Amino acid sequence: MYRGFWYAQALDRECALAPALEGTTQADVCLIGGGYLAMWSAIRMKKADPSLDIVIIEKDRCGSGASGRNGGFVNNWWAKYLSLMSICGEAEARRICEAAESAIDEIGEFCHEHNIDAQFRKDGWLWTASNPRQHNSWLVLTESLAKYDVNPFKTMTPEEARYKSGSPRILSGIFDPNAATVQPALLARGLRRVAIELGVRIYEKTPMTRLERSKPPVVHTERGQIRAKKVVIAMNAWSAQFPELKRMFVVMSSDMIATAPMKARLDATGFKTGVCVSDSRTVLNYWRNTPDGRIVFGKPLGQFAFASRIGNLYDKPCPAIDGVTKEMRSFYPQLADVPIVSSWTGPLDRAMKGLPNFGYLGGHRDIVFGVGFSGAGVGPTVFASRIIKSLVEEANDEWANCGLVNQKMKLLPPEPFRYLGARMVRDALVRKESLEDQDRDANPLTNFLTSLAPAGYAPKKVVTKG
Repeated sequence: MYRGFWYAQALDRECALAPALEGTTQADVCLIGGGYLAMWSAIRMKKADPSLDIVIIEKDRCGSGASGRNGGFVNNWWAKYLSLMSICGEAEARRICEAAESAIDEIGEFCHEHNIDAQFRKDGWLWTASNPRQHNSWLVLTESLAKYDVNPFKTMTPEEARYKSGSPRILSGIFDPNAATVQPALLARGLRRVAIELGVRIYEKTPMTRLERSKPPVVHTERGQIRAKKVVIAMNAWSAQFPELKRMFVVMSSDMIATAPMKARLDATGFKTGVCVSDSRTVLNYWRNTPDGRIVFGKPLGQFAFASRIGNLYDKPCPAIDGVTKEMRSFYPQLADVPIVSSWTGPLDRAMKGLPNFGYLGGHRDIVFGVGFSGAGVGPTVFASRIIKSLVEEANDEWANCGLVNQKMKLLPPEPFRYLGARMVRDALVRKESLEDQDRDANPLTNFLTSLAPAGYAPKKVVTKG
């Protein structure tokens, strides 16, 4: 299975697999999926109650899915404030954003406490305009944040934004100091180690074959089964196999490339801290550097999964490598001779508002789910583990009653309309945003199709609940 640069680095440090499940076992809690949400949740529950018997099953290696292949941005959710307000009102949106913000320092402290070298660097997030039409695209958000006195963003001069990013293409930007970057696969492997040290049982190479919705539920695998008092579905895009969840999101790719190391040249551009950078497109350009001086650049140009059937669609080098490379070169023409040494792709669960939903699967109080992180779960899964813990405990507290639990979500259409529509909308966005780079307008059909796109950072219309 091809996982790209991040995971290759992680496997260089730790290659031993946990055993696969053989036979029948019992547990207090069984988490399906070995990514960030499952591991943070297992660790949080185990630390709260060491007597709990907790099991994680993973179809491959822990972190081999989206958790170990993402861009390594550890962002908060102030940029999603307007979407949160539309779901649950201002007070709850603020509380959720504050919890997501606190997760950033929690990751850094956790890595320090447990000696996890995940290359955690809290150097902020630079949100930029890369063409004139993107200027001030964040104003609808920042003005609302300022109205409620919670705006973390600082306006940068064009010169400051260009220097901080090292890119002559950047025209303007705002900066949030409370963001970080990590090597995502190393973080995943560190979480796995800590979970095992705490007594969490992990079974790798153990895909779930069937979930029996009995009481208690039974998780069936290829060579065994787990009868658990509580089951947690923490499977990211693979959650689409459950009918209740599959229309909450579309399975699409995150497509990434990494350059050869060039630290001295990169430092000379000004792009020498661990800042993460993105522009203001919906088909987002996002990038960062690494401690050894590489640029890691991503853009979702790749494939959608028809009927959410993932198979091995994303277990290969990036199929959109030429398009992603061309985009990266446009930001760093002065580094055009630096070779691309790795490319990869991975599935993500893109929800309409870019925010996850939590609840009980089909109303079954012993089966909990969390889905729809939309490629931005590195930080939010930390605080989301509080929601999972409360739902598992059936607690009547601030997390079980969080505004993200049991949302009345706008469901995506059934197949084949979901697949065809997603491709048409994404391609229309690419056309529109390419024309905007030339300061040109798209035609009415393209504009109509782009109006159907999922929410970006700042929705076009602000509709507040409550």
